[in-house]
Amino acid sequence: MVSSGPVRTAVVGFGVSGRVFHAPFLACDPAYSLDAVVTADPERAEAARSAHPGVEVLPHAEEVLARAADFDLVVVGTPPRTHAELASRALDAGLHVVVDKPFAVSSAQGTALVERAREAGRVLTVFQNRRWDGDFLTLRGLVERGELGRVHTFESRFESWKPGGPRSWKAATPVADGGGILFDLGSHLIDQAMRLFGPVEDVWADVTRRTPGLPDGAADDDTLVVLRHRDGTRSRLSMSSLAALPGPRFHVLGDRAAYTTWGLDPQEAALRAGALPTDDGFGLDREPGLLGAGDDTRRVPGERGDYGAFYRQLAHALTGDGTPPPVDPRDAVAVLAVIERAHALSAGGAAQT
Repeated sequence: MVSSGPVRTAVVGFGVSGRVFHAPFLACDPAYSLDAVVTADPERAEAARSAHPGVEVLPHAEEVLARAADFDLVVVGTPPRTHAELASRALDAGLHVVVDKPFAVSSAQGTALVERAREAGRVLTVFQNRRWDGDFLTLRGLVERGELGRVHTFESRFESWKPGGPRSWKAATPVADGGGILFDLGSHLIDQAMRLFGPVEDVWADVTRRTPGLPDGAADDDTLVVLRHRDGTRSRLSMSSLAALPGPRFHVLGDRAAYTTWGLDPQEAALRAGALPTDDGFGLDREPGLLGAGDDTRRVPGERGDYGAFYRQLAHALTGDGTPPPVDPRDAVAVLAVIERAHALSAGGAAQT
């Protein structure tokens, strides 16, 4: 465990994950020092130096592993097919590890990583940052307080309009390597549903690729997954890059009331635009949700989103004070098992239409 001083951290990968979702929070939290960024891309290397003066930029993860004594924590923000190998080697080197989602490309890989961390006596966690979306925090509070009654239907969507298909490596990544919108956004939607309503007993899925002109083997871009939870709740989870007009972000029906929200938590857009987690107003939801039944409704302001809570809790967990990691990696394994069942129902991958 980390006994004193800031947690010395290396971020492996400086694409959207490392640049937008990890480095800003590590740099702004005094419990951490952002000591190294790993990227072989010259433009990303320059961006890292510009955004974080003094950071050491290394071209290969091998250099971090060879100098493991200089670090406490490795953040793995590389493409999914590399997650298991990099995380496993970092654990073997004696480092604590954060892995971006999807945790791995199979539940078997994820299970092996959990066991490797246990054997190594190191903290392993998964960056399921959407647990700290403001709208999700608001919904979770409503459910826990019983304001909806017993929830029987949970609809959740991540939808966008990208008729040209995904860009860069995501366009060509097959399902076997963790490609597709189900592995990407589905990891968040399934995790949120299971946080609210518990284990899943049954899965139905329509896993589809609709964008024309993608390379052979490209994965899904328009998917619907329906879960039946052990408590009886049905979760209908929609993820699509072909929604010219997206539906509600959440539409939740209980036997006492319903709750509906629109739009996305503002943290990602703010971070992409260059905002810092320490900026005034960061994470504030701008559009209230609607709560009620029939004509008896009221607007409910959203809670403030707080991705930084992930790293604050992790800092406590790394001291060995008994605080659990912010995300139990076994939760991520359970999500992967659901994703595998969904793909199996669609004949092992996306059906082109």
